[in-house]
Amino acid sequence: MEDIEVPKYFICPISLQIMKDPVTALTGITYDRESIEQWLITGKNTSCPVTKQPLPRDSDLTPNHTLRRLIQAWCAENASLGVDRIPTPKPCLDRFHFLKLIKEFQQPDSKMKALRELHLLAASKNERNRKYMVEAGVPKVILSFIVNCSMEDSINGLEEALSVLFYIRIPAAEANLFPKENHQIIKSLIWVLGREFKNQVMVKSHAVLTLKTIIETASSILLERLEPQFFEMIVGVLKQSTSVTQQGMNAALHVLLDACPWGRNRLMMIESGAVSSLIELELGSPEKRTTELILGILFHLCSCADGRAEFLSHKGGLAVVTKRIMRVSPTADHRAILILSLISKFSATNLVVHEMLDVGTVTKLCMLLQVDCATYLKQKAMEILRSHYDEWQKFPCTDKTLFDKLY
Repeated sequence: MEDIEVPKYFICPISLQIMKDPVTALTGITYDRESIEQWLITGKNTSCPVTKQPLPRDSDLTPNHTLRRLIQAWCAENASLGVDRIPTPKPCLDRFHFLKLIKEFQQPDSKMKALRELHLLAASKNERNRKYMVEAGVPKVILSFIVNCSMEDSINGLEEALSVLFYIRIPAAEANLFPKENHQIIKSLIWVLGREFKNQVMVKSHAVLTLKTIIETASSILLERLEPQFFEMIVGVLKQSTSVTQQGMNAALHVLLDACPWGRNRLMMIESGAVSSLIELELGSPEKRTTELILGILFHLCSCADGRAEFLSHKGGLAVVTKRIMRVSPTADHRAILILSLISKFSATNLVVHEMLDVGTVTKLCMLLQVDCATYLKQKAMEILRSHYDEWQKFPCTDKTLFDKLY
């Protein structure tokens, strides 16, 4: 292939590869279908890559059959030189195909066959298929199926159904269309988390990711009425971190964080063992985003006396929060300092004050005053240091020079 001169008009302007399915945009430029669809759906701008003219995301792409035949003929002529044959692309699916599948899915005799086809089409990761599936109402139909499975206590087809939702990624606008059904949807997804499956990790991960989407768009009235079992199951995911993927774990943390603004929810989380589970998870040195989510939830839980008591009863609580300061991100610094501020202000017994010195909290706060960070963080650190300065300076092991900037 290196010695073969490929005609310029066979090359896609985006991928710079020979086009397999050439299509012409409204601007008159021809691209490979997969490349231009990816550009329009996932790109930040919607202009033509070549002409820079506006190109709507839903603009028509006309198949260039003549060019495709020329490319196929050229590939066949040069096959002996190592050129791969370009197969004829399959006809494009449209919204009506998915409407037909939904109709079949709603019939008992053809339900599982239609579900398997929806799963295969969703798993192809074709953005055009995803768009048509959403437009045809596939998310709502699949969610209704999952609700029915929970009511009938049946797991037949659940793995495929949850995979469909995972691949097509329910848009927020679409999730907002089910306000009346949200309570039952949440209940059914929690039921899924309590069941055993052959492909346990993927099923539960997909269930938590779907739950995250529903919770993000749920009304405050619904979030205020979450039940203890809801938090027991989500905290259970944290306790058995190997039962979900990293993406699923972060989704579970997002769910808890979204529920934190309500005091009743925070108390149920604490009673479910969330504080200890979060600390244990953080002690495993997770990725940056996971740490930020964990510290965000711990901050909310430490705003309650019971939460602070649980936090301080864990031997690794203060140590791991202290260790994360200046090691993860500005967001993590912000949340860690707020946690320490709550502990210092409301739960600073002599034992706690001594522990803060032992685990390096005092040293880390003093170091924070000397680095380039947000002014309000330095102010918070200074407040904590000043509030217990008299006690900390009594210890012979304390480096008195660390407190030079306090006064």
